[in-house]
Amino acid sequence: MKKSNINKFITTNPWLKLISLILAMALWFFVVSKGRSVITVDVPIGFKNVPAKLAVAGKPVPVSISIEGQESVLNKLKEGDVSVILDLSGVKTGKVSLPVSIDKVTVPKAVNVIEILPLSVDLLIEEKVRKSVPVRPIIVGLPAEGFLIKAIEVTPSEVEIEGMRKDVARVYFVKTDIIDVTGVTGSIQHNIPLNLNNDSIITDTPAVEVNIFLQKIKRKS
Repeated sequence: MKKSNINKFITTNPWLKLISLILAMALWFFVVSKGRSVITVDVPIGFKNVPAKLAVAGKPVPVSISIEGQESVLNKLKEGDVSVILDLSGVKTGKVSLPVSIDKVTVPKAVNVIEILPLSVDLLIEEKVRKSVPVRPIIVGLPAEGFLIKAIEVTPSEVEIEGMRKDVARVYFVKTDIIDVTGVTGSIQHNIPLNLNNDSIITDTPAVEVNIFLQKIKRKS
């Protein structure tokens, strides 16, 4: 095309050409964005690099993450596909406020983060301690008629628990799960789990061995 023809093409009906360009861009945007959607998910906060003798008190409120992507992708999201991990390197005991920036959020490919609420979270960092406590077996029911429980042995009889100082201070013993002796006629042995009844308390000994010895009652003649 000659230069004069190019100038003529540009200068003829410029407004019509501008409107055509805008319509073309709008059509392109519609085609590209068709089938895309925005959803908001509540994501529990995870932590990494927690100092060995420290822990986060309680459970922080989940973070609301608004994400945008193809509906087909969003509909297939599973628990854990969107995560928030905060780095606790160097934190001290007490209250701390940490930012929840976009680099702390992990999402699948082709999904974009468009909003995070709140933009920071307040945490209470407390010291973890360990101590030994006795194990108390929980026995329910009665042996068969003519029998009684002579002795109960627990191995180990004590276990070490670990948790935040204020929680550990309230624990004086740990219970086992229930052992039902209803109708038994002889000594029994159980490898029974411990029931810590507190998510913030942990132990390296999740179960103990409980031996229950029965004795037959001698009837008087």
